[in-house]
Amino acid sequence: MYWSGYKLRRLGFIVLALIFVLIIQACKVGEEPSDDESENVPPKEEAASKEEDQPDVNQREVEETTINYDLDLSPFEREPSQWGENVDGVKTKMDTDEQQIALTFDACGGPYGNGYDEELITYLLEAQIPATLFVNQRWIDENEELFLMLADEPLFQIENHGTQHVPLSVNGGTAWGIEATESPKEAQQEVLGNHKRVYKLTGKEMSLFRSGTAYYDEVAVSLVESLGYEVVNFDILGDAGATFSKEQVTNALLQAQPGSIALLHMNQPQSGTAGGVKEAVPLLKEQGFEFVQLQDVELK
Repeated sequence: MYWSGYKLRRLGFIVLALIFVLIIQACKVGEEPSDDESENVPPKEEAASKEEDQPDVNQREVEETTINYDLDLSPFEREPSQWGENVDGVKTKMDTDEQQIALTFDACGGPYGNGYDEELITYLLEAQIPATLFVNQRWIDENEELFLMLADEPLFQIENHGTQHVPLSVNGGTAWGIEATESPKEAQQEVLGNHKRVYKLTGKEMSLFRSGTAYYDEVAVSLVESLGYEVVNFDILGDAGATFSKEQVTNALLQAQPGSIALLHMNQPQSGTAGGVKEAVPLLKEQGFEFVQLQDVELK
């Protein structure tokens, strides 16, 4: 009887010890892991946690953009009757009788168009001359840091100069030796490709479009309008594709009328554009002209 009582008491102690251990472990459930324990989180779980904290850019694009990415293109599958710079729907002036002029500068991109006219931009900044910059995606891809700097400058309004810098058509054509888009789908992509690029970089949307070469057919213009854009060309050929001399640029700009839109280029530093602009701006100011961005006015 003595040994069996001893064994029973020993067994009781063991059971109590086990119960105590179980209680301690249960108290730890739900506690934050220690630093050592957090280092052992499996990589997939850690990555998943980080992904949850990151915004979904594509989802943001769908939720916040005003552009109609799901546009029905079937109404634009028809034969156009016009081709050129001034077809139906293209805006060429500001709707004002005030002494206002808008300087617009294209950045075309591509093998011969990725330059940057630092003299021109520096002058505009120092003289506090507002301008509208029509920027092509190819130029952005080659000059992303410069583009972000320009996009962050209140003096400059950033607008859409296309994705591949081609004329805009629903059934093909050429302008200045450059092949146009050949379908409504291609025309849509020429607009939206660059729109998405700029939006992802800046969070800002554009609403004005100028095609490469500034050529269109009227059906393509209607398509662009259905995407939420206005198509904007010019009434002053400011530098003729950056081929004018300084004197020619000056003389062209001095032909300004109330509401004029001047087409110039900011991607050809070897041209006469900067010199001509620097000469013309003070003279235009003497004539009472105010320099404005296109976003501040109605267009016609």
